Amino acid sequence: MIKTVFMGTPDFAVPILDTLIKNTEVVLVVTQPDKYVGRKKVLTFSPVKEKAIESNIPVFQPVKIREDFEEIKEYQPDLIVTCAYGQIVPKDVLDIPRLGCINVHASLLPKYRGGAPIHHAIMNGDDKTGITIMYMDVGMDTGDMISSSAIPIEEDDTLGTLSDKLSHLGAKLLEETLPSVISGTNRRVKQNESEVSYAYTIKREDEHLNFNKSAKEIYNQVRALNPGPFANILLNDEEVKVMEGYIGEKTNVEAGTICDIKKDAIGIACSDKIFYITKLKPFGKNAMSVRDYLNGINKEKLKSSVVK
Repeated sequence: MIKTVFMGTPDFAVPILDTLIKNTEVVLVVTQPDKYVGRKKVLTFSPVKEKAIESNIPVFQPVKIREDFEEIKEYQPDLIVTCAYGQIVPKDVLDIPRLGCINVHASLLPKYRGGAPIHHAIMNGDDKTGITIMYMDVGMDTGDMISSSAIPIEEDDTLGTLSDKLSHLGAKLLEETLPSVISGTNRRVKQNESEVSYAYTIKREDEHLNFNKSAKEIYNQVRALNPGPFANILLNDEEVKVMEGYIGEKTNVEAGTICDIKKDAIGIACSDKIFYITKLKPFGKNAMSVRDYLNGINKEKLKSSVVK
């Protein structure tokens, strides 16, 4: 059985690690350093580290992989597999395994190279996405492709639901692809540089809703940021996170104006239609339904307010 090193960090990468455990000898797991999480600053392991400990696999957590990688060499892996690791893997690491390094990437390359392909696929209103397994090189997701598999993006998919689907698709595709990688019989397909697009990591400004956009664009942005970090608006100069909503009827009201208040939804005018918020998180409070939120405030003050 070949020896593999796995490099990954979030929940998304756990089914990939599972597949490697079943089909290879995973001698080492490399993941991001533990982080302090929440208001109480609890030191928290990554989901991949949790799985590694559960499976009695040694864990390596370099702060900077480009400077600290000697431990990987000591395990003399035949293959390195990465998935959502969170750091650029340097050439010194890529050169270690005899079978090379492969990456399980959550897009149909060369579309959406980068760290947030699922977010961008939903935000841009794409009707499909998928998984690409590729050889790694020194560029950002620029290596030769080995295999890919596509799935539709449903109208109600969120970042959470689509990530879960792609994670399991990635595990399945990896299991199908591994034998040809190990035997050296796999194909290598160059990426078409004329079709390249990028999915850079989501920044703080990407979370803010601009109601000069169409209601569909707002809806897509809300879905693309759920279950976190969530889209946000400024309401009475306080940040409110927008968690769920739906598209309503056409409107001629000025964009950004609260133009309709139902018992369970707040309607905000977009450039073409009304976007109704149904679940939100006011600043400093827990997430709640709009029905509960409206029960605790003066609704009259909301009417005709402008959201920033």
